[in-house]
Amino acid sequence: MSEKDTATDKILTDAMANPSPAKSIGDPGITPLSPSHIQQNDSDQVQSGPSFVVVVAIDFGTTSSGYAYAFTKEPECIHTMRRWEGGDPGVSNQKTPTTILLTPDRKFHSFGYAARDFYHDLDPSESKQWLYLEKFKMKLHTTPNLSINTDLHAANGKRVKALDIFAYALAFFKEQALKELSDQTGGDFDNNDVRWVITVPAIWKMPAKQFMREAAYKSGLVSRETPEQLIIALEPEAASIYCRKLRLHQMVDLGTSTTQNGFNSNDNAGSGVSQAKEHVRRNRQSRTFLVENVIGELWSELEEGDRYVVVDCGGGTVDLTVHQIRLPEGHLKELYKASGGPYGSIGIDYEFEKLLSRIFGQDFIDQFKIKRPAAWVDLMIAFESRKRAAAPDRTNPLNINLPFSFIDYYKKFRGHSVEHALRKSNVDFVKWSSQGMLRMSPDAMNSLFKPTIDHIIQHLTELFEKPEVCDIKFLFLVGGFAESPLLQQAVQNMLQGRCRIIIPHDVGLTILKGAVLFGLDPSVIKVRRSPLTYGVGVLNRFVEGKHPPEKLLVKDGTRWCTDVFDTFIAADQSVALGELVKRSYTPAKPSQQVIVIHIYCSEKESVSFISEPGVRKCGTLRLDVSGTESTAQRREIQTLMQFGDTEIRAMAVDVSTGRTVKAGIDFLSH
Repeated sequence: MSEKDTATDKILTDAMANPSPAKSIGDPGITPLSPSHIQQNDSDQVQSGPSFVVVVAIDFGTTSSGYAYAFTKEPECIHTMRRWEGGDPGVSNQKTPTTILLTPDRKFHSFGYAARDFYHDLDPSESKQWLYLEKFKMKLHTTPNLSINTDLHAANGKRVKALDIFAYALAFFKEQALKELSDQTGGDFDNNDVRWVITVPAIWKMPAKQFMREAAYKSGLVSRETPEQLIIALEPEAASIYCRKLRLHQMVDLGTSTTQNGFNSNDNAGSGVSQAKEHVRRNRQSRTFLVENVIGELWSELEEGDRYVVVDCGGGTVDLTVHQIRLPEGHLKELYKASGGPYGSIGIDYEFEKLLSRIFGQDFIDQFKIKRPAAWVDLMIAFESRKRAAAPDRTNPLNINLPFSFIDYYKKFRGHSVEHALRKSNVDFVKWSSQGMLRMSPDAMNSLFKPTIDHIIQHLTELFEKPEVCDIKFLFLVGGFAESPLLQQAVQNMLQGRCRIIIPHDVGLTILKGAVLFGLDPSVIKVRRSPLTYGVGVLNRFVEGKHPPEKLLVKDGTRWCTDVFDTFIAADQSVALGELVKRSYTPAKPSQQVIVIHIYCSEKESVSFISEPGVRKCGTLRLDVSGTESTAQRREIQTLMQFGDTEIRAMAVDVSTGRTVKAGIDFLSH
């Protein structure tokens, strides 16, 4: 037995009760047996889980949401949601606005268009009692200490629990999808036969991803007993998977001057997209998309090791992900960790609000939003439709309808007319039209886009300077905001032909369809980057000069260093799908009945001690080792962490008895 091993056996758990100089923040009760770190790619240990009849993906967006599904027996047929009640005319398979309405006693009332329209038709005195929420998903990205108790504010200023709102929304999608599946199959469709996929931005931190899972448990989408029934998918990855299947006629290539589908893409970025939209509109009646079981022509141009960027521009966030092709199956490897930020299309809405505040006064806008919340929603809907008409080559002005109650309330509030306010304000590019509309010059509208687009371009510029991001073949522009000709032109100008820009035709549904494909085959993404450093707290032999004196703990003549962070995986390290990192530890005291292993994480790449700033406990493994007599022999406790998935799993095994415990990694408790 080595000196180290005998020393190991001497450690006592009550060491912490009697700290010499050490003031430890956690009692690890374990010390490493295996000094080295064994990595295994035991892919056979990755449970494939039960077989599902159908995969349903929910794209829970900041501004709009929807679902799509495919039966596992017909994986090439992706069905998108059926028409929403109250949807805008002439469009059948669009997503519905991410808006939710609760009754005055806080019960779920409606979601999407139905919520928007009902709220809008309420009498103003009544609408103040109802709780209406929109664009609330961003709260998960912007809240620094997200927890189960995080609140949201409804339009009337009242607070509600975020978890309740997300659970209501997911329950709504569950009900809609199951109803549609039951109608299709002619009987009651069992939720146990569904594998659910929820998409989230790749730049979301772990607490936000876990929050979505907690909401899914609360909504009854899946139960805690069967967590594998729900997959949390990353939005740019889903887009990547769908883009692999694209055929030439299903996309617009902005980066070439060749003629495609009979039009010259250099004439105008917008014309290609409008033709594409026309094509989609004609096929709108069919809600089933055939995804041929082939790799698309574009993809077949890619060779082993080729790199491409997915830029997912949504309502709330923009996600940039760099992927690399692994042949022969065309698997994807994440090359550079996802980056981006809160630069989605809602930034343009905020700019519009700032403009209104400049003209009519911040005090009036704040009051109006609270006193006439439904009319404010109306105004933003009117703005939304004009926002979509903005284009680089537009020359005629854009008119925005002001709701009557805006004009009326302003007169009461200020004592003069809206027209007067416009004349008095120094905003000369917004005029008043006699039909009761705000008339914006194209330049004025384009200036509202500028801050958001500048952020995206700045981010792209920084990304393209990274060494991992050289020799990019394609840039895929996806997400609802990717439809904006202004954004397309800005990306084209920035790249100056460095790589080809590809926009799928049904750009707003790209992520949804990719998420269905991911649910059918989650193993398509082979390598990811770990967003955090993970490890466990242990005791090590104290080494003079290496360990800080305040961590010294003397017990039975042996000197120990407490609070040591034993790293399993470092932030930004590549991890293969299902990769297992396995370590062996031994209990501090042979007679120990329970072994507690704390799991810690940090955003920093290198961590030495669990007491460092920014290190937080995110899981605990409690292993009962009572009832075994082999006290003489050193116990081996194996700790395994499985990475490479969008979520992390951990377990501990008592080697002598085979007892196993699993840990949920918790990022939401503080």
